[in-house]
Order: sequence, then C-alpha cells, then structure tokens
Amino acid sequence: MNTKASKTSISMRKKVHGVGVNDADYNVTKFVDGKRVTCNFYLKWSDMIKRCYCKSFQSKNKSYIGCSVDSEWLTFSVFKDWMEKHQWIGMDLDKDLLIQGNKVYSSKTCCFIPRSINSLLTFKKHGRSTSSTGVSYSKNEHKFKASCRVNGKKVNLGTFAKESDAHNAYLLFKRNIIKDVAMNCSEPLKSALLNYDVI
Repeated sequence: MNTKASKTSISMRKKVHGVGVNDADYNVTKFVDGKRVTCNFYLKWSDMIKRCYCKSFQSKNKSYIGCSVDSEWLTFSVFKDWMEKHQWIGMDLDKDLLIQGNKVYSSKTCCFIPRSINSLLTFKKHGRSTSSTGVSYSKNEHKFKASCRVNGKKVNLGTFAKESDAHNAYLLFKRNIIKDVAMNCSEPLKSALLNYDVI
C-alpha cells in the first residue's frame, strides 16, 4: 500500500526535469525490505518527461531531440489516469506508431505496445560506409550486405553489388515481418502496423 503524502511534502516537490508536476497524493517511492521501490506509473511518466526535456539524455539519444509532452500529461495524475485504463504491464509507451513521425506524447498519439514490436520498429544503420538502413559494406568483398534483426537474432539477407539492391532486400524482408506480426494483433495496432512505412 502506498504511503499517503502530506500537503507540505507535496507543495515542496520540485518539477520533474523543470516541467513535470508530480501531484500524487502518495509517496511515489518507498522502501521494501531495505530496497527503494518506485511506483510503476511514476516510472513510466518520469521516463517520458526525461526523454523530452533532459538534455543529457538527449545528447546520447538524439532521436528524442524535438520531442515534447502534451500540456495535460505534464501533470502526473492525468497521465496515471490514462495509463490505468490501458494494458501496460510488460509494454512500452509508444508515440509514433499510430502517427508515424509524431514527436508529441499525448493521449491521442500514444499507445502501449509489446517490447518485441517496439524492437521490430527500431531501425539502426549498420557500418560507417553506407547511409542505408539494414546495409553494411564489406571491404574484403567490395560488396554490400543486407541484414535484419528478428527477435534479437541477426538474419543475413544476402550480398549485393549495389547498395540500393541490398537496401531493397532489407525493406522487403522487414515489411513482410511486420505484416506477419500485424495479422496477429488487434485494432488499432493491426492497422497501424500494416500501414507502417519502413524506411
């Protein structure tokens, strides 16, 4: 059970990363068996705030530069109320699946998705000699290699003379994987995945 916070302690709380208001009527952290435990709702909320407003975090995770949180969600209780209405255990908070390219965290743009799907939609470039996602250059063979990670394992898709051919092989494979996953999902996740533009 959460420990009720006093009005004085609530009023003395500093804003989270300069913008977030923790208005919880209970202490979001407590000690259990000598270990500090933080409320799961607060963890999700504070992590979201950090991604958008912590410069040191963004210096290491540049994809979050330019992201923001809707004004309503800057208040913890509002976010918590939304979170309680969704299946969130073991899930990741996603801001850009329903609306690809979106940079604003809000109740209209976000959803919780399985971590496996979140990883599937993470696109990383390979190597330093190419700008195409899913492609690396082999100096020994003087050719381009296409690959894609599935469930944490690297799948080699072939070797190509042209970078564009290697990238196209990656795109085709990735799109098919996402389509297969989508067919086992319910709405709105299913439609969002089927319409997802792989780059």
